[in-house]
Amino acid sequence: MNKVILMGRLTRDPEVRYSSGERSMAIARYTLAVDRRGRRSEGSEQTADFIPCVAFDKSGEFAEKYFRQGMRVLISGRIQTGSYTNKEGQKVYTTEVIIEEQEFADSKNSSGSSTGSGYNESFRPSPENASSEGFMNIPDGVDDEGLPFN
Repeated sequence: MNKVILMGRLTRDPEVRYSSGERSMAIARYTLAVDRRGRRSEGSEQTADFIPCVAFDKSGEFAEKYFRQGMRVLISGRIQTGSYTNKEGQKVYTTEVIIEEQEFADSKNSSGSSTGSGYNESFRPSPENASSEGFMNIPDGVDDEGLPFN
């Protein structure tokens, strides 16, 4: 079984490219800074791991639209390894998480960013955008498949 679940902060805004061909697909790459558990030492020892992640298609579009540097997110997916030969002829080995699911891990106000955190206000539950059954109304133009929950 190959399954990984991580929670961390984005080290920068996702980098998104689109594939070429008949059906263009978003490919979002970002790095999560994931804190290590355990005692924090006073030395210069690294206390976080920086994990490269890749989201495809609708997940990639979602990351491009809503994820910003500093946000805490929760992802699940699988580890994928690979290799390539660089310009100098050296073999380079890669390891990254291929994202299957991703979601926000903090509310907008606790994202740790005092400037725009990248959240869309229309996704925040409030009395004016709740239906009579207590569920939030999804604004026009938002594709249900792109939402971070089922």
